[in-house]
Amino acid sequence: MKVSKDLSTGTIPMMVLSVISSEDMYGYKIIKSLEARSDNVFSLKEGTLYPILHSLEQEGYVESYWDTSTGRKKKYYQITKQGVKQLKAKQVEFEEFTASVKKVLSFA
Repeated sequence: MKVSKDLSTGTIPMMVLSVISSEDMYGYKIIKSLEARSDNVFSLKEGTLYPILHSLEQEGYVESYWDTSTGRKKKYYQITKQGVKQLKAKQVEFEEFTASVKKVLSFA
């Protein structure tokens, strides 16, 4: 199923935060984890993901660091305490939003 860009734009940063809340990840792994968790409904391009990560980093929701333990230099992202709070707040907001949309649609 293809989801409209209009529907997914506001939720993608929240989904990225959710994915990296379970473990620190580098960009490609974030993309693959998001695909796996969504049964391939959400498949981001690097050109979409990295601006989101940079924005989340500027807002203080994620931090990045370089790791070379595998022999290849990779930039990892980890959620901050502020990011955890933001994720929880957005999850509550999203639940309320979707419940309200479902109520409205049930009258159609």
